[in-house]
Amino acid sequence: MEHGSADLELGTRTEGGATVVVVRGEIDLSTVPQLSEQLDELINDDHVDLIIDMGGVGFIDSTGLGALVGARKKALAKDGSIQLACVQQKILKVFRITQLTEIFPVHDSVVDALTSSSDRPSDPERAPS
Repeated sequence: MEHGSADLELGTRTEGGATVVVVRGEIDLSTVPQLSEQLDELINDDHVDLIIDMGGVGFIDSTGLGALVGARKKALAKDGSIQLACVQQKILKVFRITQLTEIFPVHDSVVDALTSSSDRPSDPERAPS
């Protein structure tokens, strides 16, 4: 399934029991509603184990980071997870500076994310009750 404007393209596929969201373009104030809507739809339809492939993302601002954090909270509420696949240093730097690498597992590729689900950081919100 492909959605997109000139600044942001989104695609989804199922792979290895997870839903992969492929993002290309810039994630900013003008495109974040599109990303948020896509992630909300997936989570509402019980696609709660998401891998966001950010290999095609050239820029992300604080609204984009906020959308990812919001989606993570919704996925966790349904006992899901969000992992990121990204090797672009300028995007990774934003996640490191904001310390979001502490809550999002970041992998070099979708394949790495699929094979290393045991590498998820411990998260008190996911602890059994």
